[in-house]
Amino acid sequence: MERASAIFAGVVFALFGGGLLLWTAVRVRQHRPVAEGVSPVASATLAGVVSMVALIFGTWCFSRL
Repeated sequence: MERASAIFAGVVFALFGGGLLLWTAVRVRQHRPVAEGVSPVASATLAGVVSMVALIFGTWCFSRL
């Protein structure tokens, strides 16, 4: 049972982190805002950090199998 939970959590974190990182990269390359009403540098940086943290958590979950 623990194994299935770790796989599910790892997949969720990996998909979220990868999707957010890809979306942020596309928005930055197109010179479009990542978040409305916020500094472009701050929003891109925060989104990049959150996506990397999610990918690290996903990797950590998969390493616990």
